[in-house]
Amino acid sequence: MLYIVGLLLGGVALANQSPINARLGAALKSPFRSSLVSFTVGFVFLVAVFLVSGQYVTLTGQHPWWIWTPGIFGVVYLTSNILLFPKIGAIQAIVFPIVGQVLMGLMIDTFGWFAAKQLPMTLTKAGGAALLLFGVYVAVVWANRRELDRENAIDKSEESALELNAWRVWGVIAGAVSSAQQAIAGKLAVALGSAIGAAIVSFGVGMLIIFLVVLLRDKRLMPTKPVPSQPKWVYIGGILGSIFVVAMAVSVPVLGAGFAVMIGLIGALAGSMAVSHFGWWQSPRQAVSWLKVIGIIVMAVGLAFIKLG
Repeated sequence: MLYIVGLLLGGVALANQSPINARLGAALKSPFRSSLVSFTVGFVFLVAVFLVSGQYVTLTGQHPWWIWTPGIFGVVYLTSNILLFPKIGAIQAIVFPIVGQVLMGLMIDTFGWFAAKQLPMTLTKAGGAALLLFGVYVAVVWANRRELDRENAIDKSEESALELNAWRVWGVIAGAVSSAQQAIAGKLAVALGSAIGAAIVSFGVGMLIIFLVVLLRDKRLMPTKPVPSQPKWVYIGGILGSIFVVAMAVSVPVLGAGFAVMIGLIGALAGSMAVSHFGWWQSPRQAVSWLKVIGIIVMAVGLAFIKLG
C-alpha cells in the first residue's frame, strides 16, 4: 500500500510540474531552456538528497547497456510532448501518449521486457486495461468535448490527414517510450542498490542531452532580452519531476512496470484536475466536472481488475 500511495503522490507532483515549466518556458522564450533548468534543478536536488541520506551505490556483476538509457528516453518523451501540443491539440496530446503508456506497460509485464518479472496476460487484466482506457476517455475526452470540438474546428489545411495521423501514432510511441523509461529506471535502481542513484543518472544524462539541444536549437543558453522577474516557485519543477522518477524507480521492481505506470498515471490525472480546479501556479481555473470524477473512479476500478488479474 505504501508503494501505491507513493506513486499516486509522485503522479500528483508530476502534474504540478507541467504548469510550472510552462511558466518558466514563457519567461525564457524557449521550452527547451525551461527543460534544461528543470533537469538541472532536479539533478542538484537529487545529489543533495543522496549525500544527506548517506546512501551509496554498489554496481556489481554484468548489466545490459540499456540500463543507462532512462535519461535518453525521458528527453524523447519530453520533447515529443512539446511537439505534439501544437500539432494535434492539447487533449489528443494527452490521450494518445496515455494509450501508449498503458499498452507498453502491459507488454513489459506480459513478455518480461527489460528483465521485468513476467506476468501472464489474463482476461481479467485485459478487461481492467480496457476499463482504465475508458476511464481516460471519460475524464479527458468526454469531459472536455467542447474543447475537443474547438480544436477539431481549427483550420488544419496545411496538415494532411496522413500527417495528422502520423503525429497521433507518434503520440502513442512517445507514451510507450515513457513506460520503457520507467521500467528501465527500476532496473537501474536495483543494479545500483539505490533509487535516488538511478534517478541521478537519469537526470544527469537528460540534462546533458537537453544542454546540447539548447545550444544547437536556441544557439544560446539565455534569451537575448532580460528575463522578467519571476516568482521563486518557477524553479521547483525539476524537484517535483525528480520525486516522480524516484517513486517509479522504487516501485517498479516491487509492483511491476505496467501496474506502477498506471498508478502513476491516475495520480497525474488527479493532480492535473486539482491544478486546474484550484488554479495553482497561477494557471487558469476550471472547475472539476462530475464526468472527470467518474472517469477517475472508472480508472481506479480498472486498476483493481489489473491487480486482481
